[in-house]
Amino acid sequence: MDITGSAALVTGAASGLGAATAAALAARGATVYGLDLPKAVEAAGEQPDGVTLLAADVTAEEPVRAALARIDADGHRLRLAVNCAGIAPSARILGRKGPHDLALFQAVLNVNLLGTFNVMRLAAESIARHEPDGHGQRGVIVNTASIAAFEGQVGQIAYAASKAGVAGMTITAARDLAQYGIRVVTIAPGIVDTPMMAGFGDEVRAGLAAGVTFPQRLAEPTEYARLVTMVTEHDYLNGETIRMDGALRMAAR
Repeated sequence: MDITGSAALVTGAASGLGAATAAALAARGATVYGLDLPKAVEAAGEQPDGVTLLAADVTAEEPVRAALARIDADGHRLRLAVNCAGIAPSARILGRKGPHDLALFQAVLNVNLLGTFNVMRLAAESIARHEPDGHGQRGVIVNTASIAAFEGQVGQIAYAASKAGVAGMTITAARDLAQYGIRVVTIAPGIVDTPMMAGFGDEVRAGLAAGVTFPQRLAEPTEYARLVTMVTEHDYLNGETIRMDGALRMAAR
């Protein structure tokens, strides 16, 4: 699919993977609408040309529908949706203060899994309304899992469950949406140098980088963004979860 001239919806676009993806797509000629929570949008500052940030909670139907309606009202045709919004609190099933907080587990699944599904279903509805290209393709949806979906560490029970759910949806989503000419691919990053990582000291970050097989460093958000552009343009990639982790296999802790 040609990125140039397409409209794209990117969640979690105020920072990290989402911001890098929005900028990369805009640089390739897409008109990008980024979604994030109101406080994140307010703090994001000036955006690259071609990127418009909209305040929306991905777990709610109406704000996402409103964003999609904005794309239509602006005269654009949605062809690409990228789900980057997510949270990653840490807690063990049973810790010193007792069992894992149920509300916290629900919150992680709500943002990471339900939020991804919510945007995917509504974006698919919007994409399906447009005419296909010469190969019968109408668009692409890229979701974000994590290698924690396969090798969750101590304290990652909620995060691992949510990301395993995202990975698990991939082939079914691809099959469900094939009749509409919509491909679905999931990216499972390893350890990426996002603002979430900024709170860790240099020693911790160096230790994390040392565990990567090669290249022995943290991934850059721009590398995730480049993979999104490759997936978008590679029409035979569908129904797959792609690890982007430098051959990292996570240890228990």
